[in-house]
Amino acid sequence: MTSTSPPPAPATERLPLRERKKLRTRQALVDTALRMFTERGFDATTLDELCEAVEVSKRTFFRTFASKEDVALAPVQDLWHAVLDDLSTRLPDGRPVLHQLQDTMLATVGRMAADGWTERLRASRRLISQVPAVEAHSLHFCNRTSRAAIAILRQRLALPDPGDPRPRLALGMLLTAVDCALDAWASRPGPATRTGLAADLRAAFAAIPDGLTLTAGPAGPGPR
Repeated sequence: MTSTSPPPAPATERLPLRERKKLRTRQALVDTALRMFTERGFDATTLDELCEAVEVSKRTFFRTFASKEDVALAPVQDLWHAVLDDLSTRLPDGRPVLHQLQDTMLATVGRMAADGWTERLRASRRLISQVPAVEAHSLHFCNRTSRAAIAILRQRLALPDPGDPRPRLALGMLLTAVDCALDAWASRPGPATRTGLAADLRAAFAAIPDGLTLTAGPAGPGPR
């Protein structure tokens, strides 16, 4: 009779107890914040109300997040932090960088935790489109993430010229396509599925070549 070893414990279960508690508190804050922001409105939900609902102090909140906008963006930030981690190990493989970036994005989406992350991501994305303060925070985060990604690309591709625009252009095309895909996915009714998100990403990626060759046709008839 052959014995089998038990499957390895999830990474979070291998963390020290204190770290697991921090992660659970963070998750409770994110889940509760997104629910309250969606139901009551972002501006109408105070930080005191959020902390009371989760039963944590404001000091604990600020040890985890910098602001209400920060907690609203947590699912988006988690995705892009994972993308950056993946980028640092996937390049290069001899294919066009844009294709590698697309594969990295799809692979990262496939590896995100299956504990309601897609619903949280959709709620976060909708807040970005509805709340100017969250949108501004998102743009700031996007700028910082873009700079980090470009630095990774330059290092991994061993590009000697710091002014070489190609990494920035490739990343810009990826970001625009991802933005289009997330808009389409988040606005769709029904369950927020990982399969649906991947399909929207692939569709947006497939449209990039036609977007680059799009030409203006003859002007249509003017207003009557």
